[in-house]
Amino acid sequence: MNCSRTFFRYSRLASHRLISVSRLCSKIFVGKSSSRAVHTQPAARRSFSSFTQPPKDVTLFQHDRTRFFRLLSVFCGGQFVFWTYMAHFAYTELRHTGAATDKGRGSRAPTTTTGLAGFWSFEMNLGSNTWRYGFTLGCLAIGAGIVGLGILFCRRSVSQVVLHQGGKMVSVYTQSPLGPGRGQKITVPLSEVACHAHRHESPSFIPLRVKGHKFYFLLDKDGTLNNARLFDITVGAYRSF
Repeated sequence: MNCSRTFFRYSRLASHRLISVSRLCSKIFVGKSSSRAVHTQPAARRSFSSFTQPPKDVTLFQHDRTRFFRLLSVFCGGQFVFWTYMAHFAYTELRHTGAATDKGRGSRAPTTTTGLAGFWSFEMNLGSNTWRYGFTLGCLAIGAGIVGLGILFCRRSVSQVVLHQGGKMVSVYTQSPLGPGRGQKITVPLSEVACHAHRHESPSFIPLRVKGHKFYFLLDKDGTLNNARLFDITVGAYRSF
C-alpha cells in the first residue's frame, strides 16, 4: 500500500510538472512567432517602400518616334502651304459674275448650278463678297486646323517617363521632330500623375493624366517598359484629382 501511494504521488507530481513545462513551451513559441510577425511586417513595409523609392533615377518608359514626327511635320507644313495658296486664290481670283457694271456690255445671267438629274438647282455668284470671304476663311481654317492637330499630337505623345530618385517626382518628355530630348519636359510630383486605364486594357495607347494639363498624354504600347511592376504601382496607378 505504501508503495502504491508513493507511486501515485510521484506520478501526479510528474504530470503537473509536464503540464507546466508544456505551457511554458507554448508561451515561448507563441511569443517567438508573434515577435517574428511583428518583425516581418516592418520588414515588408521597408522592402516595399525601398522598391517604390529607388536610390537613383529610373526610366520607366521610352519610345523614340523622331522619324514619324518628322514626316508628320512635313505633311502638316505641305497642307498649310496648300490651303494658304487656296485662300489667296479664292481672295484674289474670284470675280463677280452678276450684272456687269459697264453699260456697253449689258447684263450677264448669274451662274446656275444644277444637281444630279435636275432634282435641285440654285443660283450662286462665286465672286460675291460672301462666297469669296467664306472660301478664304474656310481654307485658312482647314490649314490652321491641320497644323494645330499635328502640334497637339506631337506635344501629347510621350517619348520618355523618368521616376526620379526617392520616387517623389516624375518627369514626362514629349516627342519632337528635332530628335530625342528636344521635346517638352514636364516635372511634377508623383501624386499629380495618374493613368485612368490600365496598360492591359488600352489597345494602342496608354492614357496618362498630368494635373494642370487639359488633354491626356499618350504612351505608345509599342514603346519599352523597363520596369513594368514599378510603372504599375507608381505612374500607372489610378489617382483622382
